[in-house]
Amino acid sequence: MRKILLIFIPLFLSSFSINSDDNSTEEKLNTQVEEVRKIVNENPKFNKEIAFFIDMEIRSGKNRFFIYDLKNNTIIDEGLVAHGSGSETGIPGKLKFSNVANSLSTSLGKYSIGKYYNGQFGKAYKLYGLDETNSNAFRRSIVLHKFWAVPYEEQDKCICTSYGCPMVNETYFSRIEKIIDNSKTNIILSIYY
Repeated sequence: MRKILLIFIPLFLSSFSINSDDNSTEEKLNTQVEEVRKIVNENPKFNKEIAFFIDMEIRSGKNRFFIYDLKNNTIIDEGLVAHGSGSETGIPGKLKFSNVANSLSTSLGKYSIGKYYNGQFGKAYKLYGLDETNSNAFRRSIVLHKFWAVPYEEQDKCICTSYGCPMVNETYFSRIEKIIDNSKTNIILSIYY
């Protein structure tokens, strides 16, 4: 009888190992992928093979920046990314978003990644908002850049914040920049919650 209980207990526990949050994270990503596919298929100026996705509902200490292969329908790389300090609400796990100048907040929506320039944080990519929710990105100087204080490894605590920019680790940035610089067309970045 004891052997039977030992067999059934692990089976019972394993049936509950799928986290509903993981399912909603995957469902949200799939929805975003389909929306980006529509955009890139309708406009030849956008890359049809690669897109970037950031799920701001995932805690900042966990990988939430995804490099996605649109042709093979798979995540090919992931890393940590900071959100804007103005997006903090004081409630753990809850963020707010804004498209307003000087809000220091992240803006949700689809972005076209533009040309790079060398600025305060070194090489950075200009971002052009494609939606009402991020239409002021260029005027707000919201850019994709690296920062030394963003950790490379996942952790349980939250990471540093930005002034509204998607800000990543230097090592992860080096992989992102190779993809962007080798693309003949603009890559879409989708930030969602």
